[in-house]
Amino acid sequence: MKRLSKKQMWIFAIGQLGWSTLSGIISAWFVTFYLPTEADIVEGGAIQYIVPGLVIGGFLTVLGLVTALSRVFDAVSDPLIASLSDRSKNKRGRRIPFMQYAAIPLSVVTVLLFCAPKSEISGWNIVWISVFIVLFYLFMTMYCTPYNALISEFGKTQDDRMFISTAISLTYFAGTLLAYTPFVLAGLLRGSVGFAWSYRICFIVLAVIAAVCMLLPTFLIKEKEFVDTEPSNANMFKSLAATFKNKDFRTFACSDLMYWVGLTLFQTGLPFFVKVSMNISEAFTMYFLGGMTVLSAAFYPIVSKLVKKFGKKKLTIAGFLGLALAYVIATLIGVLGTAENPGLLGIGAIPGVVFGVLICVIAAFPMALLGIIPQSIVADVAEADGVDTGENREGMYFAARTFAMKFGQSLAMVLFTSLAIIGTTQNTDSNDITASTLGMTIVGAVAVAFCILGAVILLFYNEKKVMKTIAKDETPASATPEVEVDDE
Repeated sequence: MKRLSKKQMWIFAIGQLGWSTLSGIISAWFVTFYLPTEADIVEGGAIQYIVPGLVIGGFLTVLGLVTALSRVFDAVSDPLIASLSDRSKNKRGRRIPFMQYAAIPLSVVTVLLFCAPKSEISGWNIVWISVFIVLFYLFMTMYCTPYNALISEFGKTQDDRMFISTAISLTYFAGTLLAYTPFVLAGLLRGSVGFAWSYRICFIVLAVIAAVCMLLPTFLIKEKEFVDTEPSNANMFKSLAATFKNKDFRTFACSDLMYWVGLTLFQTGLPFFVKVSMNISEAFTMYFLGGMTVLSAAFYPIVSKLVKKFGKKKLTIAGFLGLALAYVIATLIGVLGTAENPGLLGIGAIPGVVFGVLICVIAAFPMALLGIIPQSIVADVAEADGVDTGENREGMYFAARTFAMKFGQSLAMVLFTSLAIIGTTQNTDSNDITASTLGMTIVGAVAVAFCILGAVILLFYNEKKVMKTIAKDETPASATPEVEVDDE
């Protein structure tokens, strides 16, 4: 079978730019749009579409409940779509048709999610949001699960898998940053079209761009020319059980879960670390995030070289520990204080911006490692399992990894909203989360703990065995020298 050229690998990576843009829109703007702050309502003309505040059990919003229920559906759809894709006998391939059918509906649903029918608090708006958030996750799964499975199938060699993982990591960051452009563009439009439409216009433009990006690889890459695998015969439950029966995958998935909890705690808390712990302008959130992303991308070219020398396991553990160190700095902000905020000990002297820059510099390299290598590890485990069992279940492996990611993100959101308000009084009638210096210090410490736990769990991953299994199946024409990994 043919190997993808570097150009074709970049075309494939453009698909990730598309779906990460849409995912970024939901992550960055869903809560902001439907739970506007008092300042947004009074100064920006925002509309309240649903009942605000922590009105369900005193700790959950209506929007939080809707999101939680949609995630339950999402957890079921992940292995279902993976099984359907693994078993597909479509003449154009097992993956590309799913991606092609999902791209436009996913883009349309993303926009419609922000078009609630009533310009006031209404139960119809809750129904609308509930339906379209479920559809969003359904079509996202239909695109992403087959897409991720192709990382293993297109990656004929270790070099190919690392190049693809690097490319899609870069396009993921690019798509996420693209999703943040309404921070600037919506403000420019607001005086002419109002609060709601200033965002909707941005989302429409971004959705069109995303749809084109997602469709490009489905038309420009013919799957059957590069992938020759027999469809899996196992049903969904047997396939899922067989996936988690793999000890090395279970180890990786548990470690990966710790990573997503720690990462999401920090990403969610970044604006609060800036506003509360550092006590500086919220605008620095974008400066820090953008600077960290650019610096992280600068390290990407050397990651593949380091993998050949040290192996993926050691570098991933190093990434965990490096990220933990960055979170330690964030934790110390609240303890030591800054020039703008005396902190818990009342000895603040260093400007908050200095702490922010230090965090970005320390976190950039670990983010590069953890942005590239884990995807490649899943591809390795899936390929090795295929060699051992003769079953091609790449879709199920990446669906299981996606489930770990979503579960970790959801757990982090619950932890954050519970921990951040320790030490202060939460107004249950308000949309605004009132975080405290003590609460953010605890959030940082918990993020450190999860990163360290992730590193410890990954010590039990047997990389040497996985790589030897893959090496047995490689032909001389496609084989590349494998890194010698010491698992002792």
